Amino acid sequence: QVQLVESGGGMVQAGDSLRLSCAASGRTFSSYAMGWFRQAPGKAREFVLGISRNGFSVRYADSVKGRFTVSRDNAKNTVYLQMNSLKVEDTAVYYCAATDATTKGTYYSGPPLETEYDYWGQGTQVTVSS
Repeated sequence: QVQLVESGGGMVQAGDSLRLSCAASGRTFSSYAMGWFRQAPGKAREFVLGISRNGFSVRYADSVKGRFTVSRDNAKNTVYLQMNSLKVEDTAVYYCAATDATTKGTYYSGPPLETEYDYWGQGTQVTVSS
């Protein structure tokens, strides 16, 4: 069982930066590929970024390429989402998720499909104003 807790959300202006954190419980964090998703009001949840167990392989949604980055610290059981040049359309609840990648290798980055993930955090709100 893995519990995920996101933090770092808030209200910012367009062009600002924000860093989200996702802290995981348990001693097997390094066995999980991680993903970040977001859900804007009235829209379906969408994939943002995925990162592999070792942090060396990352998958990006086109909408955030060049602006968002992801990293992880397995010693701290934490994954980070650095968001730069934020836009109004980035406003959403952001979720982190974990998928057991024990049998998929250390370079298997977090997949873009929600159904591939085993555990989810409760989400943190990010609001970007113009």
